[in-house]
Amino acid sequence: METLFFLIVTLVAVVSSIMVITCKNPINSALSLILTFFCLATYYVMLDAPFLAAVQVMVYAGAIMVLIVFTIMLLNIRVDATKKHAHMIFFGCIIGFATLINTAFIVFKSRVATPTGPYDVSTIKSIGHTELIGREMFTTFLLPFEITSILLLVAIVGAVIIAKKKI
Repeated sequence: METLFFLIVTLVAVVSSIMVITCKNPINSALSLILTFFCLATYYVMLDAPFLAAVQVMVYAGAIMVLIVFTIMLLNIRVDATKKHAHMIFFGCIIGFATLINTAFIVFKSRVATPTGPYDVSTIKSIGHTELIGREMFTTFLLPFEITSILLLVAIVGAVIIAKKKI
């Protein structure tokens, strides 16, 4: 049953990711990307990582995609469907095929990894993913976490300053 569910989610993920690059309308492309993000969150749930699935949905499918959709709507991007660039399509197909071959090679030659580090599977199951991630983030990785938050604050202030100059 899990294999069938995995195949269905994979089919939806592949079709929606193809639609991201083939849709002529940028809004439809963004909505297809949201569907792809939900499929990735489903993979995280299947891998027994519910915290990562929730973060995937909240951060990427929620916040980031809202920003992308608002940007597309504010810029009023128009697509000229009559322009065709055959050489770009050819190079894109070559790059896509090379990526497909590389991914297939990695999938068939790799093996399932086990958790490494101070926590084994039984510790992760008994304490929980979220608590372990929070403990590591706010003890071991506190300085990088704070530096990232300061960089995001600077980016927000910069965006406000740039926006006020244009108004």
